[in-house]
Amino acid sequence: MAHPDDAELWAGGTLARLSRAGCTVTISVPEHPETVRNAEGAFAADLLGATFHSYTEPTVDTLQELLDAVRPEVVITHPLDDVHPDHRQVAHTLNAALPDVVISTGCPQRVYSSDTYNGLTSTGPVAAHTIVDVTASWDAKMRALAAHASQPIAEHFGPMAETLGRVWGGRIGVTYGENFVPLPVLGRLPASSTL
Repeated sequence: MAHPDDAELWAGGTLARLSRAGCTVTISVPEHPETVRNAEGAFAADLLGATFHSYTEPTVDTLQELLDAVRPEVVITHPLDDVHPDHRQVAHTLNAALPDVVISTGCPQRVYSSDTYNGLTSTGPVAAHTIVDVTASWDAKMRALAAHASQPIAEHFGPMAETLGRVWGGRIGVTYGENFVPLPVLGRLPASSTL
């Protein structure tokens, strides 16, 4: 992800759910110049049951090294057409880093893009595809999001997360959901609609 609070905002419920199920979860973001944001990210990741990893800058080489070291089965990034330029940069750099790593390691096997601001990209609404029921992990997501005290959580990001969570949850008949859209990995998409 692009910023220390992005994983919590766009995928926190899913990450907490996966962690509770025994999966290893790593949140990787470029180091933020405001060190308080990095500290908040590490604390929030811990609340989700994840490991926080920061790196100097999002380059193809840096992301290839990270993917080779971690060898994740699943990667979640931002939409390629996200409205935030930092989000787009990370997503496009990750996309450029994937082919060589996937060919040499076989990982990741699946890549998804997350939701974004009010569910709108620069080309239109985020497609409803893989909606994960995060009702049971919603409180963990919101606690982790609230750990980013330097950001406008109560005034902006928290209400947006609540609205998006209810919208996606309503689509599958649950209280809260998070939506993800599969991205092709060397021309292959996940065989099922489960994350």
